[in-house]
Amino acid sequence: MNFYQRHIMPKFVDLACSSGQMKKVRANTIPAAKGVVLEIGFGSGHNLPFYDPAKIERFLALEPDPAMRKLAENRMQDVEFTCETLDLDAEEIPLESASIDTIVVTFSLCTIPDVTQALNQMRRVIKPNGTLIFAEHGQAPDANVAAWQRRIEPFWKPLGGGCHLTRQPVQLIATHGFQVNEVTADYLPKAPKFAGFVSYGSAQLS
Repeated sequence: MNFYQRHIMPKFVDLACSSGQMKKVRANTIPAAKGVVLEIGFGSGHNLPFYDPAKIERFLALEPDPAMRKLAENRMQDVEFTCETLDLDAEEIPLESASIDTIVVTFSLCTIPDVTQALNQMRRVIKPNGTLIFAEHGQAPDANVAAWQRRIEPFWKPLGGGCHLTRQPVQLIATHGFQVNEVTADYLPKAPKFAGFVSYGSAQLS
């Protein structure tokens, strides 16, 4: 891990994920989480203020980057429930099968190296009646924007911690054992279009 990855990239990602537009997306998704909750790609904890403490039985935060976990410390202290952190990758979730009521993944499927393995792990640990809550950016539906995403992605990935601009999160979820219930998808109003097409909603095991 080089200097940029250790010291600059975590702060860049933290800042990028703190916009008011992203807060609106989080406000529309996160409060539905309940029971034993596992957040994949916890990052610096931007989702924490949007959870309903009355619905949280246990909260597990999976985040492999120690710099991001460090940035999350103050936010973890500000919530009314205990945050248990897991410092492993999403491809190797260290939990029992069918043990999680709600999985939350926001703006993280784009960065996970082996996203297929990660989704297989999510499918393994979620309960049969559990819910996957997601909010992700990805490939735009407009051909011109998508073309620019393909051009920019090789330069963008090293800056954004491995962020892929051209992944299709809803399709990935739907083709890895989940039934997507509802989806809202649009460009964030003030974000650059190459990084601002966001889809959010929920899914259950299919």
